[in-house]
Amino acid sequence: MTSECREPLDLIRLSIDERVYVKCKGDRELRGKLNAYDQHLNILLSDVEETITMTSRDEETDEEFTTTKKRNVPILFVRGDCLILVAPPLRTT
Repeated sequence: MTSECREPLDLIRLSIDERVYVKCKGDRELRGKLNAYDQHLNILLSDVEETITMTSRDEETDEEFTTTKKRNVPILFVRGDCLILVAPPLRTT
């Protein structure tokens, strides 16, 4: 396997079996090991830590509250149309 990036999906290909950061629609963030992907950027992650950020507003005081909920998932399929960002691990050469 070559480590050259000629197309955008090459960066994803080089991240197979590595931990990646994934930002999704709906204020969801995922960190996990990338096991597989396809041309639609559907991805399969394992050992996933999911973080969901929720914002609510107190109607009486108009004060805004942010809460964060975390969970660990052994394996997770993520549909490509909900992805905003996929960040590969930092590489030093």
